Amino acid sequence: MPPTEKPRDTLFREESRPEEFEFNDRVVEVFDDMLERSVPFYKEVIVSAARLLRSFLEHGDTVIDLGCATGSTLLEMARLIPDLGLRFIGIDNSAPMLEKARLKAEIYSKQDSLRFELGDITAMRHTGTGAFICNYTLQFIRPIVREQFVRSLFDGLRPGGIVILSEKVILHDRRLNREFIDIYYQFKKSRGYSELEIAKKREALENVLIPFSVEENTALLRQAGFTAIAPFFQWFNFVSLIAVKPE
Repeated sequence: MPPTEKPRDTLFREESRPEEFEFNDRVVEVFDDMLERSVPFYKEVIVSAARLLRSFLEHGDTVIDLGCATGSTLLEMARLIPDLGLRFIGIDNSAPMLEKARLKAEIYSKQDSLRFELGDITAMRHTGTGAFICNYTLQFIRPIVREQFVRSLFDGLRPGGIVILSEKVILHDRRLNREFIDIYYQFKKSRGYSELEIAKKREALENVLIPFSVEENTALLRQAGFTAIAPFFQWFNFVSLIAVKPE
């Protein structure tokens, strides 16, 4: 996509105690900048996922982005693989996010191939879907309902369909986990975040973002019925997986 001027993320610069993180209007305004500066190799993951869609999907398949936010992932997918005639649907429970997503789709003349729906992704019911994209979303779903949610993804796919799952993860080895987190914080500092901003966001996300390990996420996918599961990207404590529904 052509570069656009993004409002800078300065939400956690103030000295006041942070509130619990939520996707409100203030977050939506700076979300694209926050994503690019907080998620390592965000664009590379989307490009890699688009390659997987090209390999596994059939012409005219439906791709559903769960927790689509401002629509950046689907817009880039539509740009990268326009020849497959795919139907793109984004679902999110934040009306301000979807308002921005629809505006961006209109700006880039993609409103005919992209549709955005307001809804609870844990309650969605779609069948015959070619691919579900769940990028940095599962970690915000309450752990108690994750197994049922992942099962709904399996049930909603056509045979041979895929799930693209990207997550921030934890490691069970304490030293590795601590070192990976420290490397991630150094990454954020290199992208212009101060130590205060990093600490305040960490506090705001506590009990909101609850990461699982790679092994735990893989187990969820396997329990749902997926047999072919593999990582296709990893940068320290950020991992992207593909899971394929048996034919």
